[in-house]
Amino acid sequence: QVQVAESGGGLVQAGGSLRLSCEVSGRTFNRDDMGWYRQAPGKKREFVAAMSWSGSIINYHGNVKGRFTISRDNAKNTVYMQMNNLRPEDPTIYFCVVDPPLTPDISYLPGDELWGQGTTVTVST
Repeated sequence: QVQVAESGGGLVQAGGSLRLSCEVSGRTFNRDDMGWYRQAPGKKREFVAAMSWSGSIINYHGNVKGRFTISRDNAKNTVYMQMNNLRPEDPTIYFCVVDPPLTPDISYLPGDELWGQGTTVTVST
């Protein structure tokens, strides 16, 4: 059974940074594409970033390019997202997902079992 567990959310001032982590078990992690989505209250979940299993393909949503960086450590079954220059309008709940689309223009979403529970990021002014 796959388990996906995010951590690292919290409260930060505008312009600040956070690093999210996501540990995956029950999968052959080093063969899984990985990604991050986020969701604001009352809004649809949106693509933030994705990385292929090899790390050779990385894509970001346009409004986080240059601010967020996705990375992975296959030895630790963990994917990370470094978030810099956070803005109050950055949506609040961040989800880690296994086997996501690698580009933001694909609307397909993986099944519920491949998502973490989410971690909350709050950016204050």
